Amino acid sequence: MTNTAPTPKPLAGWRVLVPRGGPWGDSVAADLRSKGASPVVAAMINFAPTADAPALEAALARLAAGEFDWMTVTSATTVDVLSAQRVVVPPTTRVAAVGETTAAALAAAGYRVDLVPAEDNSARGLLAEWEAATQGAFPLRILTLRSEIAKPLLTEGLRRIGHDVESVVAYRTVGVSVPESVVAEVREGLFQAILVTSGSVAEQVQQQLGPVPESTLIAAIGPQTARDARSFGLRVDVIAAERTAASLIDAVVKVAQSRAVDTDEYDY
Repeated sequence: MTNTAPTPKPLAGWRVLVPRGGPWGDSVAADLRSKGASPVVAAMINFAPTADAPALEAALARLAAGEFDWMTVTSATTVDVLSAQRVVVPPTTRVAAVGETTAAALAAAGYRVDLVPAEDNSARGLLAEWEAATQGAFPLRILTLRSEIAKPLLTEGLRRIGHDVESVVAYRTVGVSVPESVVAEVREGLFQAILVTSGSVAEQVQQQLGPVPESTLIAAIGPQTARDARSFGLRVDVIAAERTAASLIDAVVKVAQSRAVDTDEYDY
């Protein structure tokens, strides 16, 4: 009986920096390990309480009381706020997530998701599919939860359609200092990849870790994140085909595989 050597995992030998903690970071780290990588979770952003806590508390109380037909959630960080405040979403209120990453965070926190854009995982994509998904019903009472720095694209778009929209700031994004050991290891080229999941993360990567060595792959979760990263002076080497954590990891895997092929071709 012939024993065949197991096929090496595509990210074997790769150390990957995961810049977000919490359930999202843990899930991504687990997926990376399943592909052979050695992930290091080092949160570079966190959320701070909104400057208008009474407005948020009042809106969430109305949410729990069933006063909204829909709630829109545009980031995984908003899900962290909902979880931290133990928010209860009544069955009469439907939930729209701006993309798969946010939807996955909602599911992981125990919330259901009724609508995720099928094509474009963005506020613009959600608006494009809104009327078809809601059968053109209006005016709907909608609660939009957002970060302090988020552009009000979704809120304004829903209002233009004719809906009754209450927009509330759920959190402020703040930078988190990573351990000095991580900073030193990045600068020494000891990470093969860094995942960049938002403009806020990109800003912190550039501020705390830049300039990142050319040998370290910088992978962005989507075109907007890539644009934001470049605006902060951070180069981007690869962009995920879809705005999901799985697609982001796949993009890193493809680069690793192409590098492995190149190495094999020159390994005489």
